[in-house]
Amino acid sequence: MENAKEAMLDRLKEAEKPAIPQRITLPPPYEANFTREELIEKFESKLTELTAVFYRTNGNAGVLEILKEICDREDLHHIMASENELIRSLELSTWANEHDIHVSFPHDFADRAAYKENVFNHTDAGITSADFAVAESGTLAIVHDNTNARLLSLAPILHIAVVDINNVVPVYENVIAAAYEQGNIPAHTTFITGPSMTADIQGQMFKGMHGPRKLIVILLEQSVDGK
Repeated sequence: MENAKEAMLDRLKEAEKPAIPQRITLPPPYEANFTREELIEKFESKLTELTAVFYRTNGNAGVLEILKEICDREDLHHIMASENELIRSLELSTWANEHDIHVSFPHDFADRAAYKENVFNHTDAGITSADFAVAESGTLAIVHDNTNARLLSLAPILHIAVVDINNVVPVYENVIAAAYEQGNIPAHTTFITGPSMTADIQGQMFKGMHGPRKLIVILLEQSVDGK
């Protein structure tokens, strides 16, 4: 038996090794030649095909006006927001006090258990920024750090994402290059393509199985420094 095993190993070692196929050079993606407006149009089209809702506005005041409209329509009373620069610039605490809406942030909670309890069971909507919007597929990409908590885009029934207009990119590869190839590896990146949906249960489409049932995207045509 041992001799047979050795003979087989010898034959494998002597066998001619197949040539490694060369990676096919793909042509540039179709969207690579789009103008910015064409990218935005393609992103909106793909996003709304996925039953998400799209807004486009100018300045922080425009975002806050849309948020009030959403809160009224969706009957939102308790929201939690991330703490990165773009969301902080909206000054949500001041805005919420003016409209009798309760807004909280991850740092408001004494420990992770209290934070998780609140975000899963007492939060009507999570508000985050998104680092990129991918025109090719209507996908959002969120590069997570300690100012952009992952659960806010996953646990509440409604996720509201604010995206800087300058961060609409043609394809996924643009996100990977920007997020991972600059020597600053993020802890985690989430790609979100529409509301959470599955048809695994008796072939029936169901929303909200693994994440929010609703996704709303606000495209912001203003830098963080502007109002």
